Amino acid sequence: MPKPALPWTLGHGRAFALTVVAFFFISTAGVVTRHLHTQVPFEITFWRSAFAAAALVLAWRAFGARQRAAPVPWRSRMLWASALCWAVMFTAFMLALMLTSVANALITLALGPLITALVSSLVLRHRLRWRTWGAMGLAGLGVTWMFGQAVHLQDQQALVGMAVALAVPLAAALQWNVLHQSHHAAAGATPLLPSVMLGATLSAVFTLPMAWPLQASAPDVAALALLGMFQLALPCAVLVWVARVLSPTELGLLALLELVFGIGLTWLGAGEAPTAHAWVGGSLVLIALVLQQLGAPAQVTPQSSRP
Repeated sequence: MPKPALPWTLGHGRAFALTVVAFFFISTAGVVTRHLHTQVPFEITFWRSAFAAAALVLAWRAFGARQRAAPVPWRSRMLWASALCWAVMFTAFMLALMLTSVANALITLALGPLITALVSSLVLRHRLRWRTWGAMGLAGLGVTWMFGQAVHLQDQQALVGMAVALAVPLAAALQWNVLHQSHHAAAGATPLLPSVMLGATLSAVFTLPMAWPLQASAPDVAALALLGMFQLALPCAVLVWVARVLSPTELGLLALLELVFGIGLTWLGAGEAPTAHAWVGGSLVLIALVLQQLGAPAQVTPQSSRP
């Protein structure tokens, strides 16, 4: 008989810290892609998603062999809903960049916390405290200040691109609420770590026809392999885990750190110095997150070691 898995304790503060680290890893995509020779968005997305899916398959098999993980619930509607959300999140942003500017796409992501809060209040009947609404407003103001000066809407294609980019915060809002509902379901939690694996697979399958013929060099493929493993697979698995403790609204707010970290990493790693608007806006986002965390509950919730 194998020994049972040791219980893990995941308190709110630890979950918050892990989420910050996860979004730091997610934010590395921009600086890495700046150094790639290939700049075909669909090929970049395909390789990144394919390597993420492969890494998660290996991790799930290893985890299942050691911890006797529950079988993948292929018939679960929550599993497929979560997987579709991941697939949209992995692909929509890159597609938006083909249709509009980076600034237009990023400013659209600022709607994420508000959309998440609205979905949470409608689906889960969560009532948000004034501190949370204030943090969301301040964070939204910060992101708008960062990128508002660079938004260009001169043509219809830019509007289409922003509409495509809107799919990312919409999918993320649904994702955080699906994860929360799964972890707190009365009938028992559905293991949703395989949903990241399935979502990455769907993203790779969708983008392969548009990425063909694959022309990335070996160094580029190696860099994209690292992105797939450490920029997608690992942090998204962490997000599935911390959703046991953090509310959907908190995850939506913390997702804005991707923009702040992305600016800093691109500055340090690619020489793209942030503007004064980026400094001020990023500071407002960080202040909003600190205010939200100061009002967070301090209790510790025992959690299972199984993702």
